[in-house]
Amino acid sequence: MLNDRLVLLAAPTQAWCELDGSTRPETIDGLYHGDWRIASGIELTVDGRRPEPLGTRRTTGRAVFTGVCPHLDDATKDPRVITEHTREVRPGAVSETVKLANATDRLVRARITLTVTLAFTSLDLVRAGSDVVAPFTAAGSGSRLTITQDTRTVHASAGGGVVLRRDESRVAATWFVAVESGNAAEVQLDLAIADSAAVTAAISRPLWAEPAPTGDARLDRWASTASLELAGLAMVTVDHSDEPFLAAGAPWYLTLFGRDSITAARLLLPLGTDLALGTLRALARRQGTKDDPIGAESPGKILHELRAAPLRIPREGIVLPPVYYGTIDATPLWICLLHDTWRAGVPIEDLRPLLPNLIAALGWLRDSGDSDDDGFLEYIDRSGRGLANQGWKDSFDAVRHRNGSRAEGPIALCEAQGYACEAALDAAAMLDAFGEPGSGAWRAYADALRTRFRERFWVEVDGVRFPAIALDGAKHPVASLSSNIGHLLGTGLLDGNEERLVADLLLSTRLASGFGVRTLSNDEAGYWPLSYHCGSVWPHDTAIIINGLRRSGFTEHARRLAQQLVDAAEWFDYRIPELYSGNGDGPTPYPTACRPQAWSAAAFVPVMQALAPDQHPERQ
Repeated sequence: MLNDRLVLLAAPTQAWCELDGSTRPETIDGLYHGDWRIASGIELTVDGRRPEPLGTRRTTGRAVFTGVCPHLDDATKDPRVITEHTREVRPGAVSETVKLANATDRLVRARITLTVTLAFTSLDLVRAGSDVVAPFTAAGSGSRLTITQDTRTVHASAGGGVVLRRDESRVAATWFVAVESGNAAEVQLDLAIADSAAVTAAISRPLWAEPAPTGDARLDRWASTASLELAGLAMVTVDHSDEPFLAAGAPWYLTLFGRDSITAARLLLPLGTDLALGTLRALARRQGTKDDPIGAESPGKILHELRAAPLRIPREGIVLPPVYYGTIDATPLWICLLHDTWRAGVPIEDLRPLLPNLIAALGWLRDSGDSDDDGFLEYIDRSGRGLANQGWKDSFDAVRHRNGSRAEGPIALCEAQGYACEAALDAAAMLDAFGEPGSGAWRAYADALRTRFRERFWVEVDGVRFPAIALDGAKHPVASLSSNIGHLLGTGLLDGNEERLVADLLLSTRLASGFGVRTLSNDEAGYWPLSYHCGSVWPHDTAIIINGLRRSGFTEHARRLAQQLVDAAEWFDYRIPELYSGNGDGPTPYPTACRPQAWSAAAFVPVMQALAPDQHPERQ
């Protein structure tokens, strides 16, 4: 479970623990670097006892856990011997600092011990609940110790010259302190972590402007908190430190993801273009060049995720290669981000080096994205061990018919057609700006796609018209009502009357939960409020819908949904997670939701725009 844990993050390093800083076995707790857990526990004791917790102060990468030590205290009622245990996470480093403060009128002697339990395990095995740990070697003496496990190295050092002692997997440092009245003693244990096989690294420079205060205390606090969390997710690849992007989320997705990194960059574009440019270039550098069913690669395609080693999800029979392309939407979304970056102020000539990548992406849209020449983007896993669903709702049961049964592929998602239409129109505008031929063909592509979509996707259920979530492998509409339809707004795929129908449905009680838009209507057979993709609320999903509503002229609709996300953010102390249930009087945490998640944290930007006072009147 992640919802009740505290995370300290400075990508690619993260530490998870209880709210008082302690760690529990058989949980996510521990120290991680890249795709590996390094340690399963970091514990503080004073004279063999854990301090009793008083409170915690934290930022994105640093927490101070305050505790009391009754066995050291005097007879007065006030706590006078206090510990302040500071845990600070930096990229490739963790520091554990303990201060013992003595306010009694006598000398206090204590034995302070910090213990690290080493447990090298790949992240996919941690997620699967495996207790398998990899063997390691240790060398060193005195206050320094070097631990090596395959490509990973940990250098441990203890302040004050104390001896680091190792007992099997446990490394401990013990200090004997004598603290005079009114004074404090401070000790420190440092861990430096490196992985020679890493494909990503940290970046520290600012990538966007600080959001201007709005005067709304809740919204401003969310924006401030989210900005810090997003900074903790900023990364580069090890071979190109000038191409920043946002990792998708902690703990599971601390790497470059096509769809997630693009979407987060698009949401943050009003605050600056550096992140968008870095994301575009990092993904263009790894654009597909060949047909490979195992990696789902094809020429011109933008990747799904990048890792140092294959990703295994044993319970689902999934094995993804280190560079995996199983996504139907990252390629058109890359085109849209390129266009939006231009419109945000980057001169078109500065983007000319990416023109060959744009041409290649359009080639994929025309040649490979539509596998059967029916005019729609569709996907199916050809490897037998990849992702069954390859839109943003990528769990195995994400696309369901009205009766709750799973749709069989190839699947043509409704929003993928919206992205394709928008990408075609955006590309046409850029080709004109570049002085390149072909814009007319892509405008014709968008026109034809609108007609086909209207004929094949629109359904009527109980007197209500809406776009189906998808077409299944038999080309039948998967006629369930979902949040996916909100991604069609502002793409150019719908006409004005169709946009009105979609906008009103999104604000109906079937989809609007009070804390954002449900992924699936609450009257569908497959609905469950704590289903990953079939009833939960994803903040980024609602944020994209808010942007689409604003672009379509439905400013009051957008404002109402934006207010729902502010309410949700307050519920989660402004550290809004990947997803949650919006059912009932307040949101219910999803137990394994990532936090922070890049596109969830970035949702504050569309919310700020929708709640700004200078909105155009609602479209009539």
